[in-house]
Amino acid sequence: MMNSSLPPDGVVTAQIVPEGSGRTYRPSTLGRTLVIVILSILLMGSLFANVLLLSALGLSGLEPGKVREKHFSHNASAPNKVAILSLEGLILDGEGFAKDQIDQVMKDKSVKAVVLRVDSPGGTVTGSDFILHHLKRMRSERDIPVVVSMGAVAASGGYYVSMAVGDTPGSIFAEPTTWTGSIGVIIPHYDAAELATKLGIKEDSIASHRLKGMGSLLRPMTEEERAIFQQLVDDSFARFKEIVREGRPRFRQTPEELDKLATGQVFTAEQAKKSGLIDEIGFLEDAVDRAIELAGLDPEEVNVVRYRKEPTLADLLLGETMSARWPHAEWDWRVLFDAAIPRPFYLFSRLPVLVDSGR
Repeated sequence: MMNSSLPPDGVVTAQIVPEGSGRTYRPSTLGRTLVIVILSILLMGSLFANVLLLSALGLSGLEPGKVREKHFSHNASAPNKVAILSLEGLILDGEGFAKDQIDQVMKDKSVKAVVLRVDSPGGTVTGSDFILHHLKRMRSERDIPVVVSMGAVAASGGYYVSMAVGDTPGSIFAEPTTWTGSIGVIIPHYDAAELATKLGIKEDSIASHRLKGMGSLLRPMTEEERAIFQQLVDDSFARFKEIVREGRPRFRQTPEELDKLATGQVFTAEQAKKSGLIDEIGFLEDAVDRAIELAGLDPEEVNVVRYRKEPTLADLLLGETMSARWPHAEWDWRVLFDAAIPRPFYLFSRLPVLVDSGR
């Protein structure tokens, strides 16, 4: 008897089943678990191997807040050092890598001179003044010369900290393409009252006095508030000019010349040299040579080093990090809250401050 399931001619042929029309193979729960376990073991093994390697290299104890030296030029085996300190990006609280470098110079008695490499549009008044204070303290207590080398931008707070050179002649260098100056103070304020009205938002704060909430974004600023803020700006501005006169002796005798320059304007290197804001147009190597000269050192017996931020163990294990992709800035979520708080800035910028260099 013929099986009715066979074709009439009795020939069995293969059929191609379209994808998704039949059953598909799915790994069992046990199989998936085994794969995850194996991958986890491999990952942990890789991390452990890296830790062992770092330990062998003496790097397993790396911690944030430390600095390391990298030979920059001259004689790597010389006992006397000229250290290049980097100040890059926005200045907020003054702490971080910038302060760590200053602390390193304070500890290292073999450092005989410092070159401050500035590439910063400035930042807060307090942060800029904090860094300047510690640079001046370093220069005084260590009794070593400080020379400034300006990078792309050394404006406002970046120019302010450059006054750490004191009244040493020939000590501020700017590259041919540098922008500098921007001597002035700003308290950013944004009037969002009209937008708040459209969104149905209104301020309903309870305060001890009408001035407690001055500068609110949700209502226009009153003339009384504006006058108070203006006085705060004027006081900070007066200190800025006082600091410039300390670092640029020519303006002590002719303060009216400084008043003409202190408009918040930025200047090219050539303009800055003609007006007396800087001494020389030159590159980092020229600033290094001047530092060696001021320290009275033999160029053949000098080890010029540059400070670098010590990576954390996580940086070394995980490879590329946010700081590596954006080396001059990192997000600081405190600033999102600070954006609503009136603060004075020595800053060359037209945007809200949302990032912190941590340098």
